[in-house]
Order: sequence, then structure tokens, then C-alpha cells
Amino acid sequence: MSLCILTGSKVTVFAISFFTLSWSHSIEKVEWQEDWKINNSKLKIVEARIKGSGAGMEPPADARLIDGWYIYQPKLEEKSEIYLATSKANIKNWNICFNGKCHELEKNENKPLKLYPCDSK
Repeated sequence: MSLCILTGSKVTVFAISFFTLSWSHSIEKVEWQEDWKINNSKLKIVEARIKGSGAGMEPPADARLIDGWYIYQPKLEEKSEIYLATSKANIKNWNICFNGKCHELEKNENKPLKLYPCDSK
């Protein structure tokens, strides 16, 4: 399996099974990170981190504060796809990180980005 990212009519394929999404909150300017894995053609969130807290972004009660990051395991069902909101107001675009490198995802003219598992064939 691979990860496909749909931006408008363009599909980008990454031959990966584990990745991190990162972004900054548009108001608080605080960084968030989520680790995801592809599991049986589904996307499963493994861990999430918030670098601080603020309006509308309080970490859950079971989060642990480690080196300035609130770290927790979200209790979400596996998903066949996820959508990432985009906005001209975002100071920092979404980033996807894997194999030790991060790549900035394209802004999509205020339309969401779609991430989903796909065959790399």
C-alpha cells in the first residue's frame, strides 16, 4: 500500500506505510503533530502531540507533558480517508514527514486535501 494525496485534480503517491502530519494552529500559532499508519487499507492514528495549549486546542485529560509537548493516543476509528482543511489564513501549510524528511503540502485554494491509502501499482 501507499498513501495518495488528492489536491484538486492532482494525485501524488508516496510509497509509505507510516507518516507524520504537522501544522500550526492558525490563531494560536502552536504546532500540532499526528503520527498515522496504513493498516489493512485504512488510516489509523497512532499518536498526537501538541506543543502547548490555547483557545480551542486543549489536550485531552490523559495527555502527558514531555519536553514541552502534550502527547496522547487519540481514540479514533480507522478511516478510509482523511481531509485536511486549507485556508489562505494558514501561516504554515500542512507538512507530511516520513523517512526523516518533511514535505510541505500544496495549498488547495481553500478546498480540503484528501489523503487515502492506495495501491502503488
